[in-house]
Amino acid sequence: MTTQQFEIKSDHLERQVTISTWTPKQLSSYELPALLLINDGQQMESLGLTDILEDNIQRLTKKIITVAIHAGPERKQEYGTAGVLDYLGQGSKAMAYTLFIFEELLPFVRRQLGYEQFSEKIFAGFSLGGLSALDIVWAHPHEFSAVGVFSGSLWWRTIDQDDPAYSDDQHRIMHQLIRKGNYASWLKFFFSTGTMDETHDRNNNGIIDSIDDTLDLMKELTAKGYDQHHDMKYLELSDGKHDIATWARAMPAFLEWTMITR
Repeated sequence: MTTQQFEIKSDHLERQVTISTWTPKQLSSYELPALLLINDGQQMESLGLTDILEDNIQRLTKKIITVAIHAGPERKQEYGTAGVLDYLGQGSKAMAYTLFIFEELLPFVRRQLGYEQFSEKIFAGFSLGGLSALDIVWAHPHEFSAVGVFSGSLWWRTIDQDDPAYSDDQHRIMHQLIRKGNYASWLKFFFSTGTMDETHDRNNNGIIDSIDDTLDLMKELTAKGYDQHHDMKYLELSDGKHDIATWARAMPAFLEWTMITR
């Protein structure tokens, strides 16, 4: 596995963006690999991504190049849902981040790594980065084949949950975007949560919010036409927390689903 790090001067984000890349050593120039983008690339060393990729590369049925995008100091503005701010005004640069992905990152990766095309593109992220990945994939289905959402911030909402007017059905942003969006038959979705992701249970049903929000979003996808068995994979870790160690445990299952099972 060849690991490299690059800097991209982004006009859209008005900052230098660091990216880390992993390319299989046995990948030849005439092969057409898949491309996996991962948000919060600054966490990949703690996640142990190099070891995870090397441990799994021999059994993966598809060759994959991984590009991890390091978050900047305005992470809560760059991530989120493009075009829809949360109730705190966060996500104001999510559209700029989307433009960075398509107009700056992907052209740079193609030039630098020498692949004009990829067999498919997949996007993954953790927590708020998972929400960002899902938002970008959902809004640009013809660019992607799958998305991985690890402990996604699917609670992202337009008004405070303590507001008497708040309703899960009306004010969770990503759920509304799924409901209003269009079905793309080729898209696949991986979700992972942990039973210790958090302690909040706003509807007092005995299930923590992060699990409720994820399962509810899967219901929205089902209503849109996706099959929970063939188009979605849900992994719930019984002692999983909202941390890098838990996401590291889930990553091999995501890779297996993405590159073997799916």
